[in-house]
Amino acid sequence: MQKKLTITIDEQVYAGLHNVVGRRRISQFIEGLVRPHVVRTDLDDAYREMALDESREGEALEWAEGMIGDVGNATR
Repeated sequence: MQKKLTITIDEQVYAGLHNVVGRRRISQFIEGLVRPHVVRTDLDDAYREMALDESREGEALEWAEGMIGDVGNATR
């Protein structure tokens, strides 16, 4: 469900939004900028889904095990 929101912005910003983004796309543009800062994504579900991908997990394990040898050669 969508909600209507009235905001107040500077005249130059308003004109810039119309020129750069376009008249009918301003809401979508602002939502795209704001969403990552106010809507929490569920990382646990994302990590769980990634763990179910056996191919990806195998590649990750191979990479991690390959790094073990590099740690012994590291200098301070």
